[in-house]
Amino acid sequence: MCKIQNTEKWRAAVSEQSIYDFTVSDIKGNEKSMADYQGKVLLIVNTASKCGFTPQLEGLQGLHAELGDRGLEVLGFPCNQFMNQDPGNNDSISEFCSLNYGVDFPMFSKIEVNGDGAHPLFQFLKKEAKGVMGSEKVKWNFTKFLIGRDGKVIRRYPPTAKPQDIRKDIENLL
Repeated sequence: MCKIQNTEKWRAAVSEQSIYDFTVSDIKGNEKSMADYQGKVLLIVNTASKCGFTPQLEGLQGLHAELGDRGLEVLGFPCNQFMNQDPGNNDSISEFCSLNYGVDFPMFSKIEVNGDGAHPLFQFLKKEAKGVMGSEKVKWNFTKFLIGRDGKVIRRYPPTAKPQDIRKDIENLL
């Protein structure tokens, strides 16, 4: 009986998992708890510096600037898994984003979003908000995940969804 109760508690704990249970490294390599963003609406994006969608950084920065005071945080996670479109190191990525797109929203260390090396945060995001036809795999750069103030994943958006196209969904959560 004890094993069943413990198993039930474990299942309940897993189903109650949120993004606040994860730790990430910022673009300077410092550990950061996602719990630091508790109570905020988050837009988590896997970015790349040399992608056709890279100009979306401007729109993401616009959302951050316009809605940040209301509780939005845009979080960028560089990824080089899609045709080697973010080959630089964290310093060069940070400099590129800042100089070319004025990015001052939080950027994090380069990660993998798919495969055996996928960061646990993205493993969680993909499981909580599946893509087209139920696929968990991130298909390309600039896939976006919208997170509610409670740390639960609300929705996944494809790379083709421009930041201004999802603004209304964000504002509904603010």
